[in-house]
Order: sequence, then structure tokens, then C-alpha cells
Amino acid sequence: MATGAGENLFVDTNILVYATVASAPLHLQAKGVLVRNRKFGNKLWISRQVLREYLAVLSRPQTFTPALTLDALLDELLLIESSFYIAEDGPKVTEKLMSLLRKIPSFGKQIHDANIVATMLANNIPALITHNVTDYERFRGTIEIVALE
Repeated sequence: MATGAGENLFVDTNILVYATVASAPLHLQAKGVLVRNRKFGNKLWISRQVLREYLAVLSRPQTFTPALTLDALLDELLLIESSFYIAEDGPKVTEKLMSLLRKIPSFGKQIHDANIVATMLANNIPALITHNVTDYERFRGTIEIVALE
């Protein structure tokens, strides 16, 4: 699932959750895709939004794990921050988001996905690794979607 050497790839929250929780569905696949892409020399990116979403998901019970303690989550967050490139959000991302929404209208929770795409565009990250392909289908052509299989 590595796309090539030295590429920039954005990692969706679901991949991060699956890769870091051993009892999660698709744990081995998610962890493997991250390891393979690093081995190929690809740069793996996340954003502050992804970090917040990660905390939101794992601070409440999931079908595959009980809620993690705040201390465990914060420790994991520090490790994640040091393991990925961080695409910062700012005026450039907001500008890209507004432009993107004019071209590809999105509403409600879809705005979160649109903001990830805007973050990618503002930071020249062309591809997204995700298990939630359908959430991003409307952006195909704007970004490359790399599905977790």
C-alpha cells in the first residue's frame, strides 16, 4: 500500500486508532501500512484535528476497547506527536476550506472531512490513507485516496 518513495501521505484518524490499539479491528493492517510507508521513506502527516479526534474516540468506550484513561491517552498523544509530521491549521487552511466548500458543498460532520482535505491541500499533501473511503469519495480528484485493505 506504499505509493512510492519520499511521498507525503496524510493519515486519517481511523488509521491512527487502529494502528495504536492492539484489539482494534484492522490493527495489523493499519500498523503495517504505516511501517511500510516509513520504510519506503514516505512522510506520514497528521494534524491537530486528528489528534483531537483520536482523543475523542479513545476517551469513550469502543466495541474493541474500553475507554482509555486520560493519562494513557496523553502519554500516547506525546508519542504520536513525535512520530508524525504535523500539518498545522491556520488561515491558509481556512482559506482552502472555504474554497473547497464552494466547489464541493459539505455539511454537518462532513465539514471535519473537508477540513482534513483543506489541511492536506494547504500543506501540499496529495494522498490520504483511510479506512473510511466513502467519507472522502466526493473529494476524489482533489486528493488521492489510499484505502486500507
